Amino acid sequence: MVATQSQETTAKRGFQMPHIYVILFVLSALAALTTYLIPANEFQRVEGPDGREVIDPDSYGPVEASPTSILEFITAIPRGLVDAGEVVFFTFIIGGVFMVIRRTGIIENALDRLLRAFANRRLLLIPVLITLFAALASLIGTQELALVYIPVLIPVIIALGYDSMVAVAIALVGTTAGFTSGVLNPINTGLAQQIAGVETFSGAGLRGALFLVMITLGSYWVTRYARRIEKDPAKSLVYGEDAEAEKQRLYSSGAEGEAKRMTRRQKISLLLSAPVLGVTIWGVSSQGWFMIEMAGMFVLLMLIIGLVSGLTPSTISSSFSEGMRSVLEGAIIVGVARSVAVVLEDGQILDTIVYSLGNAVSGMPGELAAVGMFAVQTGFNFVVPSGSGQAVVTMPIMAPLADLLEVTRQTAVLAFQLGDGLTNILYPTSGYFMAALAIGGVRWEKWLKFYLPLFGLWVAVALAFLVFAQMTGWS
Repeated sequence: MVATQSQETTAKRGFQMPHIYVILFVLSALAALTTYLIPANEFQRVEGPDGREVIDPDSYGPVEASPTSILEFITAIPRGLVDAGEVVFFTFIIGGVFMVIRRTGIIENALDRLLRAFANRRLLLIPVLITLFAALASLIGTQELALVYIPVLIPVIIALGYDSMVAVAIALVGTTAGFTSGVLNPINTGLAQQIAGVETFSGAGLRGALFLVMITLGSYWVTRYARRIEKDPAKSLVYGEDAEAEKQRLYSSGAEGEAKRMTRRQKISLLLSAPVLGVTIWGVSSQGWFMIEMAGMFVLLMLIIGLVSGLTPSTISSSFSEGMRSVLEGAIIVGVARSVAVVLEDGQILDTIVYSLGNAVSGMPGELAAVGMFAVQTGFNFVVPSGSGQAVVTMPIMAPLADLLEVTRQTAVLAFQLGDGLTNILYPTSGYFMAALAIGGVRWEKWLKFYLPLFGLWVAVALAFLVFAQMTGWS
Protein backbone atom coordinates (compact mmCIF):
# COMPACT_ATOMS: atom_id res chain seq x y z
CA MET A 1 0.00 0.00 0.00
CA VAL A 2 2.85 2.35 0.81
CA ALA A 3 4.39 1.66 -2.59
CA THR A 4 1.08 2.37 -4.31
CA GLN A 5 0.72 5.70 -2.53
CA SER A 6 4.29 6.59 -3.51
CA GLN A 7 3.61 5.80 -7.16
CA GLU A 8 0.44 7.88 -7.13
CA THR A 9 2.29 10.79 -5.54
CA THR A 10 5.06 10.58 -8.15
CA ALA A 11 2.54 10.47 -10.96
CA LYS A 12 0.78 13.56 -9.69
CA ARG A 13 3.95 15.55 -9.17
CA GLY A 14 5.23 16.29 -12.65
CA PHE A 15 7.40 19.33 -11.94
CA GLN A 16 8.98 19.18 -8.50
CA MET A 17 10.21 22.34 -6.81
CA PRO A 18 13.97 22.16 -6.14
CA HIS A 19 15.17 22.11 -2.56
CA ILE A 20 15.28 25.58 -1.00
CA TYR A 21 19.09 25.32 -0.73
CA VAL A 22 19.23 24.95 -4.53
CA ILE A 23 16.95 27.96 -5.06
CA LEU A 24 18.97 30.15 -2.72
CA PHE A 25 22.29 29.05 -4.22
CA VAL A 26 21.03 29.97 -7.70
CA LEU A 27 19.88 33.36 -6.39
CA SER A 28 23.31 33.96 -4.86
CA ALA A 29 24.95 33.06 -8.18
CA LEU A 30 22.66 35.47 -10.05
CA ALA A 31 23.43 38.18 -7.50
CA ALA A 32 27.15 37.58 -8.05
CA LEU A 33 26.65 37.86 -11.80
CA THR A 34 24.86 41.21 -11.45
CA THR A 35 27.90 42.68 -9.68
CA TYR A 36 29.70 42.38 -13.05
CA LEU A 37 26.80 43.91 -14.98
CA ILE A 38 25.58 46.74 -12.72
CA PRO A 39 27.94 49.67 -12.03
CA ALA A 40 28.95 50.32 -8.44
CA ASN A 41 27.56 53.54 -6.97
CA GLU A 42 26.95 54.80 -3.48
CA PHE A 43 24.99 57.29 -1.42
CA GLN A 44 26.67 58.92 1.55
CA ARG A 45 25.16 58.03 4.92
CA VAL A 46 24.11 60.75 7.37
CA GLU A 47 22.48 60.72 10.78
CA GLY A 48 18.69 60.53 10.66
CA PRO A 49 15.81 60.08 13.14
CA ASP A 50 16.73 58.44 16.46
CA GLY A 51 20.41 58.43 15.47
CA ARG A 52 19.86 55.97 12.61
CA GLU A 53 21.97 56.27 9.48
CA VAL A 54 20.00 57.29 6.39
CA ILE A 55 21.16 58.02 2.86
CA ASP A 56 21.72 61.55 1.56
CA PRO A 57 19.71 61.56 -1.71
CA ASP A 58 21.92 64.29 -3.20
CA SER A 59 25.19 62.43 -2.67
CA TYR A 60 24.82 59.65 -5.25
CA GLY A 61 28.01 58.91 -7.18
CA PRO A 62 30.26 56.18 -8.56
CA VAL A 63 32.70 54.20 -6.44
CA GLU A 64 35.40 51.74 -7.38
CA ALA A 65 33.89 48.59 -8.91
CA SER A 66 34.00 45.54 -6.66
CA PRO A 67 32.56 42.55 -8.55
CA THR A 68 32.23 39.35 -6.57
CA SER A 69 35.41 37.30 -6.62
CA ILE A 70 35.44 33.50 -6.58
CA LEU A 71 36.56 33.54 -2.94
CA GLU A 72 33.80 35.98 -1.97
CA PHE A 73 31.21 33.83 -3.72
CA ILE A 74 32.26 30.52 -2.15
CA THR A 75 32.37 32.17 1.29
CA ALA A 76 29.03 33.97 0.87
CA ILE A 77 27.04 31.22 2.60
CA PRO A 78 29.33 30.96 5.66
CA ARG A 79 29.36 34.77 5.91
CA GLY A 80 25.58 34.78 5.52
CA LEU A 81 25.33 32.38 8.46
CA VAL A 82 27.52 34.69 10.52
CA ASP A 83 25.56 37.81 9.52
CA ALA A 84 22.25 36.10 10.29
CA GLY A 85 23.62 34.48 13.45
CA GLU A 86 21.11 36.24 15.67
CA VAL A 87 18.14 34.72 13.84
CA VAL A 88 19.84 31.35 13.33
CA PHE A 89 20.56 30.84 17.02
CA PHE A 90 17.21 32.24 18.08
CA THR A 91 15.64 29.50 15.94
CA PHE A 92 17.79 26.84 17.60
CA ILE A 93 16.95 28.10 21.09
CA ILE A 94 13.20 28.25 20.45
CA GLY A 95 13.28 24.68 19.17
CA GLY A 96 15.18 23.52 22.23
CA VAL A 97 13.10 25.44 24.76
CA PHE A 98 9.77 24.07 23.57
CA MET A 99 11.06 20.51 23.48
CA VAL A 100 11.96 20.85 27.16
CA ILE A 101 8.54 22.32 27.99
CA ARG A 102 6.86 19.49 26.10
CA ARG A 103 8.90 16.97 28.12
CA THR A 104 7.44 18.37 31.38
CA GLY A 105 3.90 17.34 30.34
CA ILE A 106 2.57 20.88 30.72
CA ILE A 107 1.68 21.17 27.03
CA GLU A 108 -0.30 17.94 27.14
CA ASN A 109 -2.36 19.15 30.11
CA ALA A 110 -2.92 22.60 28.60
CA LEU A 111 -4.05 20.97 25.36
CA ASP A 112 -6.64 18.92 27.16
CA ARG A 113 -8.17 22.07 28.63
CA LEU A 114 -8.18 23.95 25.34
CA LEU A 115 -9.72 21.00 23.53
CA ARG A 116 -12.57 20.88 26.00
CA ALA A 117 -13.06 24.67 25.87
CA PHE A 118 -13.17 24.89 22.06
CA ALA A 119 -14.56 21.45 21.19
CA ASN A 120 -17.77 22.90 19.75
CA ARG A 121 -16.43 26.17 18.31
CA ARG A 122 -12.91 25.42 17.20
CA LEU A 123 -13.04 27.44 13.97
CA LEU A 124 -13.76 30.56 16.04
CA LEU A 125 -10.27 30.32 17.50
CA ILE A 126 -8.67 31.15 14.12
CA PRO A 127 -10.03 34.70 13.57
CA VAL A 128 -9.72 35.47 17.28
CA LEU A 129 -6.00 34.63 17.31
CA ILE A 130 -5.30 36.32 13.97
CA THR A 131 -6.93 39.52 15.23
CA LEU A 132 -5.00 39.36 18.51
CA PHE A 133 -1.63 38.82 16.82
CA ALA A 134 -2.41 41.51 14.23
CA ALA A 135 -3.29 44.04 16.93
CA LEU A 136 -0.03 43.38 18.79
CA ALA A 137 2.06 43.65 15.61
CA SER A 138 0.30 46.85 14.60
CA LEU A 139 1.12 48.44 17.95
CA ILE A 140 4.66 47.22 18.69
CA GLY A 141 5.80 46.44 15.14
CA THR A 142 7.39 43.05 15.75
CA GLN A 143 6.54 40.46 13.10
CA GLU A 144 9.23 38.27 14.64
CA LEU A 145 6.88 37.40 17.52
CA ALA A 146 5.46 34.82 15.10
CA LEU A 147 8.53 32.77 16.03
CA VAL A 148 7.22 32.63 19.59
CA TYR A 149 3.59 31.96 18.68
CA ILE A 150 4.16 29.05 16.30
CA PRO A 151 5.58 26.40 18.68
CA VAL A 152 2.78 27.19 21.15
CA LEU A 153 0.10 27.04 18.46
CA ILE A 154 1.12 23.79 16.77
CA PRO A 155 0.03 21.38 19.54
CA VAL A 156 -3.23 23.30 20.04
CA ILE A 157 -4.17 23.54 16.37
CA ILE A 158 -3.30 19.92 15.60
CA ALA A 159 -5.23 18.73 18.64
CA LEU A 160 -8.25 20.64 17.35
CA GLY A 161 -8.09 18.62 14.14
CA TYR A 162 -6.08 20.82 11.80
CA ASP A 163 -2.43 20.80 10.66
CA SER A 164 0.87 22.65 11.02
CA MET A 165 0.02 24.89 8.06
CA VAL A 166 -2.96 26.33 9.95
CA ALA A 167 -0.80 27.02 13.01
CA VAL A 168 1.92 28.70 10.95
CA ALA A 169 -0.67 30.67 8.95
CA ILE A 170 -2.41 32.03 12.04
CA ALA A 171 0.90 33.43 13.32
CA LEU A 172 2.31 34.71 10.02
CA VAL A 173 -0.94 36.05 8.54
CA GLY A 174 -1.90 37.75 11.80
CA THR A 175 1.45 39.43 12.43
CA THR A 176 1.83 40.45 8.77
CA ALA A 177 -1.64 42.00 8.57
CA GLY A 178 -0.93 44.06 11.68
CA PHE A 179 2.64 45.00 10.79
CA THR A 180 1.78 45.98 7.21
CA SER A 181 -1.23 48.15 8.09
CA GLY A 182 0.93 49.64 10.86
CA VAL A 183 -1.74 51.72 12.59
CA LEU A 184 0.67 52.75 15.36
CA ASN A 185 3.70 50.73 14.32
CA PRO A 186 6.96 52.43 15.37
CA ILE A 187 9.13 50.15 13.20
CA ASN A 188 7.73 50.85 9.75
CA THR A 189 5.09 53.61 9.99
CA GLY A 190 6.72 55.77 12.65
CA LEU A 191 10.26 55.63 11.28
CA ALA A 192 9.20 56.14 7.65
CA GLN A 193 7.04 59.12 8.59
CA GLN A 194 9.91 60.70 10.52
CA ILE A 195 12.27 60.29 7.55
CA ALA A 196 9.62 61.66 5.17
CA GLY A 197 8.90 64.65 7.40
CA VAL A 198 5.31 63.58 8.09
CA GLU A 199 3.72 63.91 11.53
CA THR A 200 4.30 60.65 13.36
CA PHE A 201 1.27 58.32 13.33
CA SER A 202 -0.87 60.81 11.41
CA GLY A 203 -3.34 59.26 8.95
CA ALA A 204 -4.23 56.47 11.37
CA GLY A 205 -7.85 56.41 10.19
CA LEU A 206 -7.09 55.06 6.70
CA ARG A 207 -4.53 52.62 8.09
CA GLY A 208 -7.15 51.44 10.57
CA ALA A 209 -9.51 50.67 7.68
CA LEU A 210 -6.68 48.82 5.94
CA PHE A 211 -6.09 46.82 9.13
CA LEU A 212 -9.73 45.66 9.23
CA VAL A 213 -9.77 44.65 5.57
CA MET A 214 -6.51 42.73 5.85
CA ILE A 215 -7.45 40.73 8.95
CA THR A 216 -10.88 39.98 7.47
CA LEU A 217 -9.35 38.55 4.29
CA GLY A 218 -6.61 36.78 6.23
CA SER A 219 -9.07 35.18 8.65
CA TYR A 220 -11.29 34.10 5.79
CA TRP A 221 -8.42 32.47 3.91
CA VAL A 222 -7.02 30.55 6.89
CA THR A 223 -10.49 29.48 8.06
CA ARG A 224 -11.39 28.34 4.54
CA TYR A 225 -8.30 26.12 4.42
CA ALA A 226 -8.96 24.77 7.94
CA ARG A 227 -12.56 23.91 7.06
CA ARG A 228 -11.36 22.10 3.93
CA ILE A 229 -8.94 19.81 5.77
CA GLU A 230 -11.48 19.33 8.55
CA LYS A 231 -13.71 17.65 5.96
CA ASP A 232 -10.86 15.79 4.25
CA PRO A 233 -7.46 15.59 6.00
CA ALA A 234 -5.88 14.34 2.74
CA LYS A 235 -6.31 17.88 1.33
CA SER A 236 -3.78 19.20 3.83
CA LEU A 237 -0.73 20.68 2.08
CA VAL A 238 1.51 18.82 4.53
CA TYR A 239 -0.43 15.55 4.41
CA GLY A 240 1.75 12.44 4.38
CA GLU A 241 4.97 14.13 5.48
CA ASP A 242 6.87 12.21 8.17
CA ALA A 243 7.29 15.20 10.49
CA GLU A 244 3.61 16.08 10.21
CA ALA A 245 2.57 12.48 10.87
CA GLU A 246 4.67 12.47 14.02
CA LYS A 247 3.03 15.70 15.25
CA GLN A 248 -0.40 14.28 14.49
CA ARG A 249 0.49 11.19 16.52
CA LEU A 250 1.67 13.27 19.47
CA TYR A 251 -1.10 15.85 19.64
CA SER A 252 -4.28 14.60 18.01
CA SER A 253 -5.47 12.18 20.66
CA GLY A 254 -8.36 14.48 21.58
CA ALA A 255 -9.97 15.20 24.95
CA GLU A 256 -11.24 11.86 26.09
CA GLY A 257 -12.21 10.53 29.49
CA GLU A 258 -11.54 12.57 32.61
CA ALA A 259 -10.04 16.02 32.35
CA LYS A 260 -6.30 16.00 32.97
CA ARG A 261 -4.99 17.92 35.93
CA MET A 262 -1.67 19.63 36.36
CA THR A 263 0.55 18.60 39.22
CA ARG A 264 1.39 21.03 41.99
CA ARG A 265 4.93 21.43 40.64
CA GLN A 266 3.66 22.17 37.14
CA LYS A 267 1.33 24.86 38.45
CA ILE A 268 4.12 26.48 40.46
CA SER A 269 6.43 26.46 37.42
CA LEU A 270 3.79 28.25 35.34
CA LEU A 271 3.25 30.85 38.06
CA LEU A 272 6.99 31.52 38.25
CA SER A 273 7.27 31.76 34.45
CA ALA A 274 4.53 34.42 34.14
CA PRO A 275 6.79 37.30 35.31
CA VAL A 276 9.48 36.17 32.83
CA LEU A 277 7.00 36.41 29.96
CA GLY A 278 5.81 39.78 31.25
CA VAL A 279 9.36 41.16 31.36
CA THR A 280 10.00 39.81 27.84
CA ILE A 281 6.93 41.58 26.43
CA TRP A 282 7.92 44.78 28.25
CA GLY A 283 11.46 44.61 26.89
CA VAL A 284 10.37 44.02 23.30
CA SER A 285 7.67 46.69 23.32
CA SER A 286 9.49 49.48 25.16
CA GLN A 287 13.20 48.75 25.60
CA GLY A 288 14.25 47.82 22.08
CA TRP A 289 14.89 44.18 22.93
CA PHE A 290 15.22 41.84 20.00
CA MET A 291 16.21 38.25 19.39
CA ILE A 292 19.27 38.08 21.64
CA GLU A 293 17.35 39.33 24.67
CA MET A 294 14.29 37.26 23.78
CA ALA A 295 16.42 34.13 23.44
CA GLY A 296 18.00 34.73 26.85
CA MET A 297 14.61 35.15 28.49
CA PHE A 298 13.36 31.94 26.90
CA VAL A 299 16.36 30.02 28.20
CA LEU A 300 15.51 31.35 31.67
CA LEU A 301 11.89 30.34 31.13
CA MET A 302 12.98 26.84 30.12
CA LEU A 303 15.13 26.41 33.22
CA ILE A 304 12.38 27.58 35.56
CA ILE A 305 9.71 25.35 34.04
CA GLY A 306 12.00 22.36 33.60
CA LEU A 307 13.59 22.34 37.06
CA VAL A 308 10.48 23.26 39.05
CA SER A 309 8.40 20.68 37.13
CA GLY A 310 10.86 17.97 38.19
CA LEU A 311 13.14 17.41 35.21
CA THR A 312 16.77 16.68 35.97
CA PRO A 313 19.51 18.91 34.51
CA SER A 314 20.58 16.02 32.25
CA THR A 315 17.03 15.51 30.94
CA ILE A 316 16.72 19.25 30.25
CA SER A 317 20.02 19.19 28.37
CA SER A 318 19.20 16.17 26.21
CA SER A 319 15.71 17.51 25.45
CA PHE A 320 17.16 20.89 24.52
CA SER A 321 19.57 19.22 22.08
CA GLU A 322 16.74 17.17 20.59
CA GLY A 323 14.69 20.32 20.05
CA MET A 324 17.57 22.10 18.34
CA ARG A 325 18.07 19.16 16.00
CA SER A 326 14.41 19.36 14.99
CA VAL A 327 14.87 22.88 13.55
CA LEU A 328 18.39 22.41 12.17
CA GLU A 329 17.58 22.65 8.47
CA GLY A 330 15.36 25.70 8.84
CA ALA A 331 17.91 27.53 10.96
CA ILE A 332 20.61 26.95 8.35
CA ILE A 333 18.25 28.14 5.58
CA VAL A 334 18.11 31.54 7.30
CA GLY A 335 21.89 31.96 6.90
CA VAL A 336 21.92 30.63 3.35
CA ALA A 337 19.20 33.16 2.43
CA ARG A 338 21.32 35.96 3.87
CA SER A 339 24.10 35.09 1.40
CA VAL A 340 22.16 36.83 -1.41
CA ALA A 341 22.34 40.20 0.35
CA VAL A 342 25.97 39.56 1.33
CA VAL A 343 26.94 39.18 -2.35
CA LEU A 344 25.10 42.37 -3.36
CA GLU A 345 26.72 44.33 -0.52
CA ASP A 346 30.17 43.05 -1.56
CA GLY A 347 29.56 44.33 -5.06
CA GLN A 348 28.37 47.74 -3.81
CA ILE A 349 25.37 47.74 -6.12
CA LEU A 350 22.50 48.04 -3.61
CA ASP A 351 22.51 51.84 -3.87
CA THR A 352 22.63 51.57 -7.66
CA ILE A 353 19.51 49.39 -7.55
CA VAL A 354 17.71 51.89 -5.28
CA TYR A 355 18.62 54.82 -7.52
CA SER A 356 17.51 52.99 -10.67
CA LEU A 357 14.20 51.98 -9.13
CA GLY A 358 13.58 55.58 -8.09
CA ASN A 359 14.24 56.74 -11.65
CA ALA A 360 11.79 54.14 -12.98
CA VAL A 361 9.02 55.60 -10.83
CA SER A 362 9.86 59.17 -11.81
CA GLY A 363 8.83 58.49 -15.38
CA MET A 364 5.32 57.38 -14.47
CA PRO A 365 2.21 59.54 -14.82
CA GLY A 366 0.87 60.93 -11.56
CA GLU A 367 -2.10 58.57 -11.29
CA LEU A 368 0.23 55.53 -11.45
CA ALA A 369 3.05 56.94 -9.33
CA ALA A 370 1.77 55.60 -6.01
CA VAL A 371 1.35 52.15 -7.54
CA GLY A 372 4.87 52.43 -8.99
CA MET A 373 6.27 53.25 -5.56
CA PHE A 374 4.56 50.16 -4.18
CA ALA A 375 6.15 48.05 -6.94
CA VAL A 376 9.58 49.53 -6.17
CA GLN A 377 9.31 48.80 -2.45
CA THR A 378 8.02 45.29 -3.18
CA GLY A 379 11.02 44.58 -5.41
CA PHE A 380 13.60 46.11 -3.08
CA ASN A 381 12.30 44.09 -0.14
CA PHE A 382 13.77 41.00 -1.77
CA VAL A 383 17.32 42.19 -1.07
CA VAL A 384 16.65 44.19 2.12
CA PRO A 385 13.87 42.30 3.95
CA SER A 386 13.91 44.59 6.97
CA GLY A 387 11.32 47.27 7.69
CA SER A 388 13.69 49.73 9.32
CA GLY A 389 16.54 48.86 6.94
CA GLN A 390 14.37 49.47 3.90
CA ALA A 391 12.98 52.69 5.35
CA VAL A 392 16.39 54.30 5.89
CA VAL A 393 17.54 53.35 2.39
CA THR A 394 14.47 54.09 0.26
CA MET A 395 12.43 56.79 2.04
CA PRO A 396 15.02 59.59 1.69
CA ILE A 397 14.62 59.10 -2.08
CA MET A 398 10.90 58.34 -2.25
CA ALA A 399 9.80 61.28 -0.09
CA PRO A 400 11.17 64.10 -2.31
CA LEU A 401 10.28 62.05 -5.40
CA ALA A 402 6.67 61.99 -4.19
CA ASP A 403 6.70 65.82 -4.17
CA LEU A 404 7.82 65.90 -7.80
CA LEU A 405 5.13 63.39 -8.82
CA GLU A 406 2.40 65.23 -6.87
CA VAL A 407 1.90 62.24 -4.56
CA THR A 408 1.53 63.08 -0.88
CA ARG A 409 4.36 61.92 1.35
CA GLN A 410 1.78 60.14 3.49
CA THR A 411 0.89 58.01 0.45
CA ALA A 412 4.58 57.36 -0.21
CA VAL A 413 4.88 56.03 3.34
CA LEU A 414 1.86 53.78 2.79
CA ALA A 415 3.43 52.44 -0.42
CA PHE A 416 6.56 51.62 1.59
CA GLN A 417 4.55 49.84 4.32
CA LEU A 418 2.64 47.72 1.83
CA GLY A 419 5.65 46.89 -0.33
CA ASP A 420 7.69 45.89 2.70
CA GLY A 421 5.07 44.02 4.73
CA LEU A 422 3.25 41.80 2.24
CA THR A 423 6.43 40.16 0.91
CA ASN A 424 8.02 39.57 4.30
CA ILE A 425 6.25 36.19 4.33
CA LEU A 426 6.87 35.47 0.65
CA TYR A 427 10.55 35.93 -0.17
CA PRO A 428 13.01 33.21 0.90
CA THR A 429 15.51 35.98 1.70
CA SER A 430 13.40 37.01 4.72
CA GLY A 431 15.28 35.48 7.64
CA TYR A 432 12.62 35.52 10.35
CA PHE A 433 10.04 34.12 7.89
CA MET A 434 12.20 31.16 6.91
CA ALA A 435 12.92 30.56 10.59
CA ALA A 436 9.17 30.57 11.30
CA LEU A 437 8.59 27.95 8.60
CA ALA A 438 11.42 25.87 10.09
CA ILE A 439 9.93 25.98 13.57
CA GLY A 440 6.53 25.06 12.15
CA GLY A 441 7.89 22.27 9.98
CA VAL A 442 6.42 23.75 6.78
CA ARG A 443 8.46 23.80 3.59
CA TRP A 444 8.69 27.07 1.65
CA GLU A 445 7.19 25.68 -1.55
CA LYS A 446 4.18 24.34 0.42
CA TRP A 447 3.74 27.74 2.02
CA LEU A 448 3.74 29.34 -1.43
CA LYS A 449 0.79 27.17 -2.47
CA PHE A 450 -1.11 28.36 0.58
CA TYR A 451 -0.11 32.02 0.61
CA LEU A 452 0.04 33.13 -3.03
CA PRO A 453 -3.75 33.41 -3.50
CA LEU A 454 -4.04 35.46 -0.28
CA PHE A 455 -1.05 37.53 -1.37
CA GLY A 456 -2.93 38.29 -4.59
CA LEU A 457 -5.99 39.41 -2.63
CA TRP A 458 -3.88 41.60 -0.36
CA VAL A 459 -2.07 43.16 -3.33
CA ALA A 460 -5.45 44.04 -4.86
CA VAL A 461 -6.41 45.70 -1.57
CA ALA A 462 -3.07 47.52 -1.46
CA LEU A 463 -3.57 48.93 -4.95
CA ALA A 464 -7.12 50.01 -4.13
CA PHE A 465 -6.00 51.86 -0.99
CA LEU A 466 -3.08 53.52 -2.80
CA VAL A 467 -5.30 54.69 -5.68
CA PHE A 468 -7.84 56.01 -3.17
CA ALA A 469 -5.09 57.83 -1.24
CA GLN A 470 -3.77 59.37 -4.46
CA MET A 471 -7.20 60.45 -5.70
CA THR A 472 -8.18 62.04 -2.39
CA GLY A 473 -4.82 63.70 -1.73
CA TRP A 474 -4.51 61.83 1.58
CA SER A 475 -2.09 63.52 3.94
